[in-house]
Amino acid sequence: MQTKRSMKLLKTTRPTTKQAGDAAEDRALQHLQAAGLRLVQRNYRTPGRGGGEIDLIVRAPDGTLVFVEVRQRSSTRHGGAGASISVTKQRRIIFAARHYLMRLPQMPPCRFDVVLVEDTVQWLQGAFDAG
Repeated sequence: MQTKRSMKLLKTTRPTTKQAGDAAEDRALQHLQAAGLRLVQRNYRTPGRGGGEIDLIVRAPDGTLVFVEVRQRSSTRHGGAGASISVTKQRRIIFAARHYLMRLPQMPPCRFDVVLVEDTVQWLQGAFDAG
């Protein structure tokens, strides 16, 4: 007969949403670094409410500043990770990128990439633009 304690030990603990997101960002960053990109900043947030967040800001070998949105879903039931990037989410990322760029002395070339982390890692360069 199993006791409550032994049943607790049988349960598998799932990572929290934050832990899963951090793990996806780690995988995405490893993928980008293997391609020669260099981390500039992670989890950049604009101050105040209603702002945006950028998961990764990296610099490409040609000097382009790349704002990266990392999306992770364990299931493709609702279209997979790529389907979760709404126009509203894009606007928030663009808002945060503009805020970040205002701090720089000179505007570098920029682009917005998306890294989809599912069973594999898929890197979509220039996934959307600020226009």
